[in-house]
Amino acid sequence: MMKSKFSVVGVMSGTSLDGIDLVYATFNYNDVWHFEINHAETVAYNDEWHRILKDLVLYTSDRLLQIDKDYTVYLANVVNSFIQKNNIKNVDAICSHGHTALHQPDEKLTYQIGNLPNIAKLLNNKVVCDFRVQDVDFGGQGAPLVPIGDKLLFSEYDYCINLGGFANVSYESENKRIAFDICPVNIVLNYYVKQLGFDYDDEGKIASTGTINNKLLEQLNALDFYKEIPPKSLGLEWVNIHIFSLISSYNLEIKDVLRTFVEHAAIQIANIIGSENQKSVFITGGGVYNKFLIERVKQHSKNKIIIHSKTIIEFKEALIFGFLGVLKLRDEINCLQSVTGANKDHSSGEIYLP
Repeated sequence: MMKSKFSVVGVMSGTSLDGIDLVYATFNYNDVWHFEINHAETVAYNDEWHRILKDLVLYTSDRLLQIDKDYTVYLANVVNSFIQKNNIKNVDAICSHGHTALHQPDEKLTYQIGNLPNIAKLLNNKVVCDFRVQDVDFGGQGAPLVPIGDKLLFSEYDYCINLGGFANVSYESENKRIAFDICPVNIVLNYYVKQLGFDYDDEGKIASTGTINNKLLEQLNALDFYKEIPPKSLGLEWVNIHIFSLISSYNLEIKDVLRTFVEHAAIQIANIIGSENQKSVFITGGGVYNKFLIERVKQHSKNKIIIHSKTIIEFKEALIFGFLGVLKLRDEINCLQSVTGANKDHSSGEIYLP
């Protein structure tokens, strides 16, 4: 009989570099899936790791391989500390996304560090990880992967949006799950606000004092990516080429860059969820705390915006990567063709034993 209850540690590190999100969650299947988050924590990156991770696309392959080895050890130490700190005894698996170093699916390339096989020995536990590579091998974008969790764990909402380094969306259309990256968010906002000495723009207060540069806004909204049909996904490489280079050509004050980009993100999000006021839009991720951004989204769309509990806001992605691992352990579909563009639905990820 197939196991129906799992206790796992879900681990996620996103492009916004806020830190490593960890959850200890229980999943129980009884006709439908139920979950409970028992413990959750974000471990911030120190200055050294933050410096290394923000420049991963610039390193040689040899340097990247060494970083992968070092990061795998570092990640295992973080997970072990989390388990010990919370006195966790029962763990069916550690389910880890790792951290994206390279993501160029059109070149058949996606690479997440922290997924080396020795992580299972370092953790002395079963590990399920490296969820994106198989999908790219099957012709998919390797992203986004969260929508299977939206479908099976949060089906009561019309739209699920995560505001992290990038904004991404997931929804049902004609009995298929549709999901894709909408636009960059924190990966851009945090980059510019750091030049003022802050890690992030608290509640969007700095952006709210800026002035929109309408020409820049027009050029941002005209980028070809927004005309492409899903499946589609974004990475740091795209941001470097299309966003940072464009913004730098304007020589604006930081507050005006932030104000313009918040408006751009709000417009792109509203373009996707529309303006119908009957639809429910469930928003999670660190961008939720940017109150100014949320206000602008509400201004452009009259749909019902739903903000969940702090735990779900901050740890939904780590929770769902835990869930992806559970589905892999059950050899069930955790990667949807309709979402990534792969040639079939499949059960993705590697399982490593200690």
